[in-house]
Amino acid sequence: MFILQIDFPFHGPFGHDLSQAMQPLAQDIAAETGLLWKIWTENADTRQAGGIYLFADRNAASAYLDKHSQRLQAAGISDIRSRIFAVNQPLSHINRAPL
Repeated sequence: MFILQIDFPFHGPFGHDLSQAMQPLAQDIAAETGLLWKIWTENADTRQAGGIYLFADRNAASAYLDKHSQRLQAAGISDIRSRIFAVNQPLSHINRAPL
């Protein structure tokens, strides 16, 4: 399993308004090949948004990163930061990770 972390500058909406505005996108993301789950992240104070994703394999995480980066850039968002990490499952289980 692999974690994909993405964050980028975002000027809103946040909170409930973001939840309403992004439901179609969330449903589209839910159908991504290899995606196990996503946590949506936002910080209205620093004007940032993004997500933490768990993918079944590195190829799926990389493919989604390419797709989502293009989507964000098409929406005029730049300075996209991303990282992919392998998950250490034995240690993560000790700390109650929902794997």
